[in-house]
Amino acid sequence: MTCLLEFAQYICNMTIQLIAIGKTDNKQLQQLITVYEKRLKHYVRFELEVIPDIKNVKNLSENQQKEKEGELLLKKLAVTDALILLDEYGMQYDSVAFSNYLQKKMNAGPKRLVFAIGGPYGFSELVYQKAQGKISLSKMTFSHQMVRLFMVEQLYRAFTILKNEPYHHR
Repeated sequence: MTCLLEFAQYICNMTIQLIAIGKTDNKQLQQLITVYEKRLKHYVRFELEVIPDIKNVKNLSENQQKEKEGELLLKKLAVTDALILLDEYGMQYDSVAFSNYLQKKMNAGPKRLVFAIGGPYGFSELVYQKAQGKISLSKMTFSHQMVRLFMVEQLYRAFTILKNEPYHHR
């Protein structure tokens, strides 16, 4: 189930999924996310799934909240999925290196490549154990809503790089 770039056609039998904890309540950000989702679907099956915020978090410790969010996240995964966490301690890539990373991950043949954005306190230990990698978008801190936009845009950019399309200027 290798993904190949052949001629001007991208052929891939896999899905890329972005899972995020909590909804995006900023309509302008959501509109931009939708723009890149539509563009991305030209190259690959793409899904954005939002896990609703946990209710009554005031009564939970940070670890309890991470565990509950982690349980919900892990329920969304199939055994054959490759899980990559967006994590402040993950590897950082420039856009060209990320496109190469993405190509290698796709060539490994998972049915679904899942990128996950955790809740406000990150991921539970169980989620870290299940993950097959961690990436960081920056050393800076961004809101979880902004991270969704940045990640969808970077996925789109990676595909345009892989196809030598003019969106990314080197």
